[in-house]
Amino acid sequence: MRTNRTTTAAALLVAAALTACGPAESGTDKAPVDGKTPAGSGAPGKETKPDAENAALPNLTGKGLQSAQDEAQAAGFYLLTSHDALGRGRNQVVDRSWKVCSQTPAPGQHPTDTKVDFSTVKLEEDCPAGGDKAEPAEAGGTMPDFVGKSVKVARQSLDSSTSITVNDASGQDRMVLVESNWQVCSTDPAAGAALTGEPVTIGAVKFGEDC
Repeated sequence: MRTNRTTTAAALLVAAALTACGPAESGTDKAPVDGKTPAGSGAPGKETKPDAENAALPNLTGKGLQSAQDEAQAAGFYLLTSHDALGRGRNQVVDRSWKVCSQTPAPGQHPTDTKVDFSTVKLEEDCPAGGDKAEPAEAGGTMPDFVGKSVKVARQSLDSSTSITVNDASGQDRMVLVESNWQVCSTDPAAGAALTGEPVTIGAVKFGEDC
């Protein structure tokens, strides 16, 4: 009988030891496999941005710029921009003073994160026939023909290191303050001449005046 008690006690001790050394329970403490976080662990992962929903962009051509912007936002479009359809580089500072000539994209169904660009002119101006007037491209090594363009876009086309003097070509010796309101009458060097770093002189008058 003493031998049986000893054997039974030893068996119980072995069983307890095996239980203590057994595999860990599964659950949130489970180690990642191949460096991946187990599903349902609550660990942060890469956030996936949901796709933008589609909405109907209205036809806003002919409306005042402020009204067009308000209507676009009411339809769910908030990435709005605008530009000068006459190619003079003017900023639409007071939206109520401008009207919409065209819009990009066209009216219809679009994702609501689409950027909407309004082509505009001032209320008293006519929209250009045939679409926007293009601004001059970067001048490079040859003087472009800037005649009829705004002094602002002419300056932007020239290399930023260029020394530029703007004179009132009307003979009234006026100061050229808002360059987008002045049109180029002449340049020195003339159009087509090589640009090699020499200073540039621009003769200009206000838009609506004759050179």
